[in-house]
Amino acid sequence: MDDTKAKWEVLTGRALLGLYFLVPGIMKFLAPDMHVALMEHHGVGFAPPLMWFAAVVNVAGGLALISGWHVRIVAFCFVAYILLVNALLHDFWNFSGIEGAHEMQNFIKNLGILAGLLVLVGASKRRPISLTNWWKSDRTV
Repeated sequence: MDDTKAKWEVLTGRALLGLYFLVPGIMKFLAPDMHVALMEHHGVGFAPPLMWFAAVVNVAGGLALISGWHVRIVAFCFVAYILLVNALLHDFWNFSGIEGAHEMQNFIKNLGILAGLLVLVGASKRRPISLTNWWKSDRTV
């Protein structure tokens, strides 16, 4: 396989995964009450602080993926994030009818995103955990 093509495809996939988290993070900042209400509808405790935490994680992690900064660590953190979101917000087993079907669809969609993150981890450069050059992109280290 052509290395340039593979790099272009990974870069594009990484940027799109970053946007998948960045845009909803921005939306949480723009409409916090709506997101808190959604969390409360699903019985999530401490919804306001968790929503703000999720907003920061979405924006910071999305930007990190797009820029290529600590991709493996960020992708693994988003895997954990998706598992939590699926368990707390896409709990289709607690709903019936169209709402249950909608939550199941989101649950399965998130598993696809999770799979993409795991592939990204496998395609990304291993980087030693170190305090030197921590601020640099994975491409420059």
